Amino acid sequence: MKRILAMLLATMMLSTCVMATEADTGSTEGIQSDPEFYAKADLSVLEGKKLGITIQDLKNPYWAGVMTALDGILTEAGAEFTILGCNQNAIDQQGQIENFAANGCDLIMVHPQDPAGADDALGMVREQYPDIKLMCWDDPLENTDANWILDNTYLGTVIGQMAAEFINEHFTEDNKAEVIVIGKADTPVLVERENGIKAGLEDAAGKYEIVATNYGIEPLEAQEGVETTLQAYPNVKVVAGVGAGAMIGADEALNIHTGGDIPEDMGVFTTDVTMQQLEQLADPTYPAKGIIGFEGSDHDTALACAQMYALILADEVGAKNVFRPVNRFTEDTAEEVMDGMTKSN
Repeated sequence: MKRILAMLLATMMLSTCVMATEADTGSTEGIQSDPEFYAKADLSVLEGKKLGITIQDLKNPYWAGVMTALDGILTEAGAEFTILGCNQNAIDQQGQIENFAANGCDLIMVHPQDPAGADDALGMVREQYPDIKLMCWDDPLENTDANWILDNTYLGTVIGQMAAEFINEHFTEDNKAEVIVIGKADTPVLVERENGIKAGLEDAAGKYEIVATNYGIEPLEAQEGVETTLQAYPNVKVVAGVGAGAMIGADEALNIHTGGDIPEDMGVFTTDVTMQQLEQLADPTYPAKGIIGFEGSDHDTALACAQMYALILADEVGAKNVFRPVNRFTEDTAEEVMDGMTKSN
């Protein structure tokens, strides 16, 4: 029996995934995934398998979309699964991992709220239940069979570079852009993204000033943070953030601030790909200008995740760390992607 708790419904979408330049994986060794890598997966391996999946927060619009899509894919494959959000509570997540193991899961996947704590919990599972396969989404943990990860510093750098290109086009040293960076201080991978954003912005050195670093991953908290900053800095023109909520919230704040009359030198740049982000990219009353995404749509990401499950269960991954692709989405591609999403329903 499957259970999905606290999930927001999201529209599944299909899009063409175009591989970007391979990321610099730094000191973490691994392989870069591509279509041929995922083509090895046989989803029939999932039939009858029991899967336990724990995510930081299913209220996050990106995770809601991906997990909704994953639900459909795993159901079609005949898997038995539970998808839980830990509501950003690391202790609760460790308990979820332990319960998955005690209930006889064949595979457990964790998207860690606290990587060290999750790794410890997975280590105990490995000692007590050596036959359970273990996977991490986002962090290169030690006590896993495979980690499905991003170079988050690189990802942030590309977001920052995209914003810097925009700044270089519209601003000068005599007319600097006032910039807000939206991060999340208590999540290590998002701190890496935030630091990467700030490094990428240096491509426009001398033409911008970061007037505030706000913290918030959900749309409402991102919106409230931008609105507060606008009270002190009403001329903010550029926002760069670490997730979908940052774009959705910043877009709403700036839409209200400008009355929907968005100047050409105002732009918001983040990561993830959700339907709402794409709609805002295509809507001139919002300042969204660019998204750095991954496999493609939420359905594309969910399918790749399910393929990872199949490869892990079949012992066919070939490496402990599997790095995900990075793709750009702009106004020019938003309509095409949304057309694909409509057809997929």
